[in-house]
Amino acid sequence: MGQRGRAQRAERPYGRPGGRLPGAPVPDPGPAGEPPRVPVGTEARRISGASTLVRALPVLLVVVAVVYDVLTPPDFTAAPLFTAAPLVAAPLFSLRGTLLTGALTLAALLAMRLRFGLRLGIGSITEVVTVATVVVLAVLINVLARRSDERLASARQIAEAAQRAVLPEPEGRIGGLEVAARYEAAQEGASIGGDLYAVQDTPHGVRLVVGDVRGKGIGAVAAVAVVIGAFREAAEQEATVEAVARRLERALAREGTRREDPDAFEGFTTAVLAEVPHDGDVVRIVNRGHPSPLLLHADGTLVTLAAADPALPLGMGELGSWPDRTETVDFPPGSTLLVHTDGLSEARDGRGDFYEPAERLAGRTFRDPDALLAELAAGVRRHTGGALSDDMALLAVRRPRRTAEFLDPCHEG
Repeated sequence: MGQRGRAQRAERPYGRPGGRLPGAPVPDPGPAGEPPRVPVGTEARRISGASTLVRALPVLLVVVAVVYDVLTPPDFTAAPLFTAAPLVAAPLFSLRGTLLTGALTLAALLAMRLRFGLRLGIGSITEVVTVATVVVLAVLINVLARRSDERLASARQIAEAAQRAVLPEPEGRIGGLEVAARYEAAQEGASIGGDLYAVQDTPHGVRLVVGDVRGKGIGAVAAVAVVIGAFREAAEQEATVEAVARRLERALAREGTRREDPDAFEGFTTAVLAEVPHDGDVVRIVNRGHPSPLLLHADGTLVTLAAADPALPLGMGELGSWPDRTETVDFPPGSTLLVHTDGLSEARDGRGDFYEPAERLAGRTFRDPDALLAELAAGVRRHTGGALSDDMALLAVRRPRRTAEFLDPCHEG
């Protein structure tokens, strides 16, 4: 977290509004210093144009080689250009396209060597054999690349299925609350990692958890499954959020003792657990070493919910025993609770500056939780230039305004 962000958050007592004073002007939604957003249509046309140019490259190489051979003396050769064409085509085209490119290249080379009725010399024969060999290699490369793509696609399908099983997308409305979740993987094409979220309607209210498992890989995924499974069960059975946190602590400790290799299982998880009772406009929060949630009010006022008593992450109970303390905060109708992992608050730009979600969101309003998360994801991508250094999980829960507020003609907002 940047120094400015730390100083601002340290000055805000828990549960007091921050970001903008009442009556202060609402800042422009587009933060200063950020590059302008490229329109979707323009960006799509640029990508399409670049793709067309790349796919045309093998044919252009053949054309340039022919022109070079025609305009230069017989002692000069364009064999390198003829050789490059099928190699470039191999990863870009299908097997048929690669074969056609190879045939076109060989035909053009033979035509150039037989032009003006000249006979093929030893040098020309060597060039033809070389290009023919490269064509065969290009076909083999194409076949291997296609098989690799198929295996990768299959692996991605398996990963996506595992993602949906371990981390299913929550319903858009749970227990009368509007809910939206988003998972942004740092690695393109990856869809599963150590960040987690879950929302569940229980007899005690709507309960949720957002967490970040230490590390990456299979061990992190196993820890995610343990935390989510334990939360689903404890959220229904335990009377308080503190008790739910203790159940998760025991579940991680129990799973760690079952592993023969201590490094095979990620040992701790930062997490925020919250409970929104069915009656009453409050939210109860337990923070176990996780980034502070944000509370966005209907008028754009923002509150950083920094824990009054910081606690160790889940799974570190052997280092000491501290009772969990629930923080109770007003959660009026129209407000939105945003819980995120550090992939959001620790995203950096090219200068090393952190993305500060509280600064970006203060004074702003959004039509629904989905719009809020979409703007955050787009903002982080702009801030980092599209290169995330860590996975990012976002969960937004909004308490809808009461029906009377919509019917009151004097009500603003």
